[in-house]
Amino acid sequence: MPAPLSHKVRRTLAGACAASLLLAGCASMAPPYEAPPLPVPAQYADGGDDATAGSRNPDWRDADWRAYFADPQLQALIAQALDSNRDLRGAALRVAEARAAYGIQRADELPGVSAQAGVDRSRVPGDLNLTGRPLLGSQYQAGLALASWELDFWGRVRSLSDAALQSYLATDAARRAATLALISRVADSYLLLREYDERIVLARQTIASREETLRIYARRVAVGATSRLNLTQVQTLLTQAQALGAQLEQARASQFNALQLLVGAPVALPANGTGLDDPRMPDTLRAGLPSELLTRRPDVVAAEHRLRAANANIGAARAAFFPRIALTGSFGTASAELDGLFASGSQAWTFSPGISLPLFDGGRRQANLSLTEARRDLAVAGYEQTVQTAFRDVSDALAAQRWLGEQLAIAEAALAAQTERARLSRLRHENGAAAFLEVLDAERDLLVAQQQRVSIRRALLSSRVALYAALGGGSLDERAVPAVPQSITTP
Repeated sequence: MPAPLSHKVRRTLAGACAASLLLAGCASMAPPYEAPPLPVPAQYADGGDDATAGSRNPDWRDADWRAYFADPQLQALIAQALDSNRDLRGAALRVAEARAAYGIQRADELPGVSAQAGVDRSRVPGDLNLTGRPLLGSQYQAGLALASWELDFWGRVRSLSDAALQSYLATDAARRAATLALISRVADSYLLLREYDERIVLARQTIASREETLRIYARRVAVGATSRLNLTQVQTLLTQAQALGAQLEQARASQFNALQLLVGAPVALPANGTGLDDPRMPDTLRAGLPSELLTRRPDVVAAEHRLRAANANIGAARAAFFPRIALTGSFGTASAELDGLFASGSQAWTFSPGISLPLFDGGRRQANLSLTEARRDLAVAGYEQTVQTAFRDVSDALAAQRWLGEQLAIAEAALAAQTERARLSRLRHENGAAAFLEVLDAERDLLVAQQQRVSIRRALLSSRVALYAALGGGSLDERAVPAVPQSITTP
């Protein structure tokens, strides 16, 4: 082949590739994306933007979880859970899977070029050629090959790549949602464990006090200073306290095992750790406006990315109605002799553009377009439901924070009254002005009031944890989250 023609061919191929790269960036046929309007009220029913900001950490949105959960023991547990929890590891691996899928799809936007080299040896029998003798032949070739590459005139490949990207981003947002959920679950489980610790301390103190009372009354019965009825009543009080103590011990052991499973590693916590009234426990939060949920809640962000992916898939389905143009070619050198492979005049090339358009497919393309549109509508419904769920989570947490605060104040007043009632009942009995049954009732009610006050205090702290999670939490410390394998370059 003459050298000038080879140069012309190379120039033609280069021009075609350059034009193809420009055409590959054509606009997508996907419909313009519009975020659905918020299907929730503009304000929260309880609190909202008028809620009291936390005195210790008013800028909690810009701080990581360590700034909000200031208890060192709780911080250690959360960090350990972020490192060892198996569900969170699975979420990180799903992100790696989605990233790899996006890398595969994105590769279709660029031409695939490969180096090829080969040799062909052939033998033709004599009765199949004019010479009547067997012929041996060789062919050596080397060069570059362009795999079948679609010119993306209608944005089909680009739409598929955009959909894969949005799916990857949705999976990463889901990982963040799993991280936030794990942090809140560990915090809530820790608070419940501390509740059992405090209630067990109160039960043990009551048991010790009633054992001493039983000893005193047993001595009084022995000397005839009181009746056996009073002794049996004291024994009843003691057994009730002992039964409560055993129940609390069992509940604490079960809660400890649940926390250990949640953390994903052995946990060592002292029974006399941080109390529920410690100032380092979670403080009150300011809810802000519902519109902030769109950018702060990872599950809402994930739902929006899924909606964008469904929208991009519509563009790919629409582009399938138009012709698909693909390029295939090669450029190199070929020769019958190995030493002539790179000699002058040995250049060889092929260029095979192709166009295809299905004329009849039984309505497959139309059905595929209808399918993508239906999935987009499902994604819209899922997005709206996610926003409504987020709004309800915040509203529930605000209501719990408000009314549990009032319940705690009532419980503390009731505890003070029951404490005074128990003291006065015992004095009246010791002075002979009241039967021991009055002391029995007062002591029983006092124990109930003590236990109830601790339970309500823990519930109030749990509502603050729930509000922290419902609002999307502060910025996550990614150094403490399982790393996602970097299989491709992050977009």
